[in-house]
Amino acid sequence: MKIKELLINFVIMFTVTLVVTAIVTYLWNLIVHGAGSFDWETSFRLAIILGIVFPSMRLIEYKKK
Repeated sequence: MKIKELLINFVIMFTVTLVVTAIVTYLWNLIVHGAGSFDWETSFRLAIILGIVFPSMRLIEYKKK
């Protein structure tokens, strides 16, 4: 796996996680607290973590084969 593929996987996972987490936190705040607001801190934190972990797991699997 080349570094370019690793970076592309990171960007894709980061974007998907950021969007999904932002939507979920918005809906959660809207339903539970009655005021829709995004929790950007949690969204970015989770997106960075999953953006690193999942491509890293793919890299480890690729190296085993």
